Amino acid sequence: MAEHNHKNFSHEAQVMGLIEQLDAYISQYHGGSVELVSFDGKILRVHLGGACEACDLQETTLRGWVEGTVRQFFPEITRVEGV
Repeated sequence: MAEHNHKNFSHEAQVMGLIEQLDAYISQYHGGSVELVSFDGKILRVHLGGACEACDLQETTLRGWVEGTVRQFFPEITRVEGV
């Protein structure tokens, strides 16, 4: 069994992988989606779709789940923006 090392993946690929995991969770449990739009190393831009688009808790999802989780693993990311 091959050992996987996160250092084999670029920083952007690691961030993208985390967004994909968040998307899978949000999709399965809430009917929404989160998609990486752009990432410049400091600012991450994402699009919340599906059920998230019309949800009153969209900002809470963006700040609490997406930004909170991203900054937990990547503290160097200074801001997560919804677009």
